[in-house]
This record gives sequence, C-alpha cells and structure tokens, in this order.
Amino acid sequence: MVKAPWVLAACVLVAGGLLTAFAPKPYLGLPLLAASPLIAAAMLSFRFAVFFACAPVAAAAGLDLYRERSATSLLVDVAVVGLIGALALLVNVLMERQGRKLADARDVAEAVQMAVLPQPAAQVGSLAIAVGYTVAQAEARIGGDLFAVQDTAFGVRMIIGDVRGKGLQAIATVSVAIGAFRQEAEYAPDLSALAERMDDALSRDAGRSLEPGISPEEFTTALLAEVSAEGDVLRLLNRGHPGPYLVHEGQLTRLDAAVPQLPLGMGLAEIGPPVGSGHPVTEVLPLPLGATLLMVTDGVTEARNHEGVFYDPCRARLVGAHFENPESLVRALTADVQRWTEGAQQDDMAILAVSRRRHTSASP
Repeated sequence: MVKAPWVLAACVLVAGGLLTAFAPKPYLGLPLLAASPLIAAAMLSFRFAVFFACAPVAAAAGLDLYRERSATSLLVDVAVVGLIGALALLVNVLMERQGRKLADARDVAEAVQMAVLPQPAAQVGSLAIAVGYTVAQAEARIGGDLFAVQDTAFGVRMIIGDVRGKGLQAIATVSVAIGAFRQEAEYAPDLSALAERMDDALSRDAGRSLEPGISPEEFTTALLAEVSAEGDVLRLLNRGHPGPYLVHEGQLTRLDAAVPQLPLGMGLAEIGPPVGSGHPVTEVLPLPLGATLLMVTDGVTEARNHEGVFYDPCRARLVGAHFENPESLVRALTADVQRWTEGAQQDDMAILAVSRRRHTSASP
C-alpha cells in the first residue's frame, strides 16, 4: 500500500511517459498518462490535482514531438489527456464539496449525541465513573445506545440501554428514555418504580409515533443500577439487557438476572408475576471497596471474531489484570473488543464503569 498518494500518481505518470517514449507504439503510454490526474483528483488536494492534470498534457505533447508524430496525432493525444485532466479537476471539486457537507453532517450528529448523552462527571460521591461509546460506523458519530448517571436522594442511579430501532426514530427514543430516567430517578422510591415509569413513558411515545392499529416494534433493553449513599450496597434491575460484570481483585463475575424481564416500552415488565406484585425483581448485592461495576451493551457481548465466536469478557485478557481506575478498564475493554473483531465492529458499543473508590475526600 502506497503511504503517500502523490507517489502513486507520480509513478503512473512516469510509467506512462516511459511507455510513450520507448514502446513500439507511442500511444501505449497514453492510458497511464490519462490515469495520473484521475488518481491525483481522487486522493490529493486541488493544488496537486492541477499539477497532475497539466503535467500529462505537457508530457504527451513533448513526447509526441520527440517521436516526430504527426500534428494530428499530437493534437488528439493532447486533447484526450487534457479532457481527462479537466474531468479529474471537476471530480476533485465535487469530492471536496461533498467532503465538507459530510463533515458538517458529522459535526451536527456529534453535537446531537453530546446533547442527548452528555458525559457524566468523573466522580459522584464515593464513585469514580468512566464511559466509552463507539459506533459501528465511524462516519455516523451517533447510535442507539444510551447511558446516564444521576446522584439522587436514594443514592447514585445509573442506566445503560440499547434502543432496538433504526434511524431518527431510534435517536428520538434515546432522548425519551434519558429524559424519563433523569426525571423519574429523583422521585421513584426504588428501581422497580423507576422502571415502571420509564416503561410508561416509552410506551406512550411509541404509541404516539404509530398509526392506529399498528403495534410498536421498537423497544429498549435497559439495565438500571443504584449504589447506596455509603457506596457499599448495589441494587440491580435488568430489563432484557446483557448482564453487568463485577470486576474485583483481577476477577470478572457476570451478574445475570435471577428473574428474566421484558425490555422497556413493551408494556408489562416481567415474564411471570407482574412488577409491583411483591416479587423481588431488584437484586441487592454488596459492592466491595475497590470493586468496579462494568455495564455494557450487546456491541460488546455480541462482537464476533472471524470464526463467528462471540466475545466473552470473562474469558478475555481483562481477567487477572488490575486497573487503577474505571477509565483504564474502559480503554482496555474497548481495545480488546477491537482486537477480537480485528476492527470489524458489527454494532454500536457503550461501556459504563463505576468504581467504589478506596479513598474519598469529604464533600464541602
């Protein structure tokens, strides 16, 4: 692979000139002379494209004179190479214009992403927090995964989720989910009530966006978590989302839901007794000092290698490693998934890591 695009264009130009000068038929080098400006137009700036559009014309004219070709042949060669060079410059201008439009669209998409999913604070109470977000298509800069962290009177509440939908409707659903979480996390007495209120908000939004008689096809998998004010108690409620992991002393333990539940936006919450019937759907676990709660979307757990094998964090290079902070864990996991897939990421990937710090400073 040629590192400098101008080297490739120059090599093609030189090869065309040599063929024109020494080949049995002078016109054998003409295709290469014409290809040089096309390569430059597709890969270089307008200034370089102008040079590689003019150089083949001069080369064709000079070499035809050197080989004493007729005036008609000279004019035909110069006209052909010159016309292709002019078309190459037009292509360069159009590509540059299209590139600016694409850059503007990506900037808008990134601004929307930052507005819908602002970065959480690096520390909330006794918790250190880090997030990572990677979209499957880098040009998009926006996807359907979501996360949020909020400090409330009940403790630090978090959500990570994945909207099962496409396009602008998925982004709208992400906005509704985050808005409902921000609003209800302050007032819902527990995670079950918070999930019910979010479920109602998403169901209403899905109903408003559909025509009468059409059932909604979009839903949102979500994992809700709450860490007590003291930082030692962890509560989890899983609504159809990949289970989180507890990272502690070099070990990764997957925390699967004991009671399977339906995703948000599908009406009733639970497969089995309904939410609010007294069935314990929220799981309570201890959160040791120095432990990290690692929450991911299925872009991590469903990442496949070239053999079609799914990525498993519990069998990855993360096991046995010690991380100074959640940010280093997020970076290591992102890099390991990219290594596993060899850069061929199939889905958006969101990561939320929350660590109980060993040393905390008193709040002012």
